[in-house]
Amino acid sequence: MEALNFKDFSNHKLKETEITNRILNGEKELYEILVRRNNQKLYRVIRSYLKDEAEIEDVMQESYIKGYIKLSQFKSESSFSTWLIRIGINEALARIRENGKLYRLMELGDGSKDRKILEILDSKQLNPQEKMIRKEAKKLLEDAIDRLDLKYRTVYILREVEEMGIAEIASVLDLTAGNVKVRLHRAKTMLKERLYELTKNNEVFEFGFGRCDRITENVMKAI
Repeated sequence: MEALNFKDFSNHKLKETEITNRILNGEKELYEILVRRNNQKLYRVIRSYLKDEAEIEDVMQESYIKGYIKLSQFKSESSFSTWLIRIGINEALARIRENGKLYRLMELGDGSKDRKILEILDSKQLNPQEKMIRKEAKKLLEDAIDRLDLKYRTVYILREVEEMGIAEIASVLDLTAGNVKVRLHRAKTMLKERLYELTKNNEVFEFGFGRCDRITENVMKAI
């Protein structure tokens, strides 16, 4: 298989419809582009349901493989990522049922008005102390999000971290737009106000390049 240039999919030169059509016509190596484009988003979504990192990666791989097998069923009316997320959520829920897991999720107390209490600084030119503070703030934020009830946490991650639209989230989760808005508002309320502004940072629950490469390689070997 000829190696693909990372720039080809990082700058989105190829449109999804073109990629999927070419894959269906025999160029399965192009599936790597879709995998790499969606690794971060899929990881964050599945991370809303599962906590074990090895299990998360396993579910990601299963989702990609199932997505490849069923690619002919993909309808271009929605984005590939939306379609893939539905598969990922179903796989995560199936894993929870399979393992008989019950998560004891702690609910945070209601917050008050949104107000900036702590701000994560840009990582550029930070001194060691600032970097340590930034790391601790990020951990506090991730812990706070983890304590949200699943139905609120998932909506929150999709909207505030992945910046998906309300209509797209509603489609993915099979909810009305009104229900999505209610859950989003509730999620924000439950997060302590000093953590709320931190959730704008798009570095929480990162899926680094090394893990991205590993997942991509495993998926491409399996299909």
